Amino acid sequence: MSGPQPLIEGAARLGVVLEAGQAATMLRLLEELVRWNRSYNLTAVTTPAEMLTHHLLDSLSVSGHLVGSRIADVGTGAGFPGLPLAVVHPQRYFTLIDSNGKKVRFVAHVVRTLGLPNVEALQARAGEWQPSAPFDTVVARAFAPLPVLLRQVAALCGPETRVLAMKGRRDSAERAALPAGWQIEADLDIEVPGLDAERHILVLRRLLRPPSG
Repeated sequence: MSGPQPLIEGAARLGVVLEAGQAATMLRLLEELVRWNRSYNLTAVTTPAEMLTHHLLDSLSVSGHLVGSRIADVGTGAGFPGLPLAVVHPQRYFTLIDSNGKKVRFVAHVVRTLGLPNVEALQARAGEWQPSAPFDTVVARAFAPLPVLLRQVAALCGPETRVLAMKGRRDSAERAALPAGWQIEADLDIEVPGLDAERHILVLRRLLRPPSG
């Protein structure tokens, strides 16, 4: 696996300042992912170079849009975007949620191996788990169509929660089916270094007052 410089430079292009130690931690994450992936098929992305762009840098693209101290990553899979974000935001606490047991076990293994005290790995189905208090930010990367996503994360959200839906190509039908009581605050184009694919982030929040009628 190459050294940390490509990761540090790619992160800088996304507006994320990575310390050398943080970059080294993320590369250790990829080493563990490559090793586990041979046995457990955690991701279809198999080479370290692709993992750097498709997983690490893609995850960091949402870094500047987090708010608050309690962050949920819904449908985290093998820990993306939650694990890279937790490395660069040690002052925030991340709950990484997925229903797939082997992926959650991998995330828990990485949390122990890398020493990430600000991460909790939780095996649960989105929409069936109720936190004790709403999260400040809920992140979901290519998790589900927007109407399904918002219904499933509703129990995690309060009136001030920001939902960040990380998406590929835009889908006008998906946006037209936005559930009542939600609004799109921003639609942000994202260019992930080394990733030749369309990316954008939808920033969503509950309406303060439900629409009348």
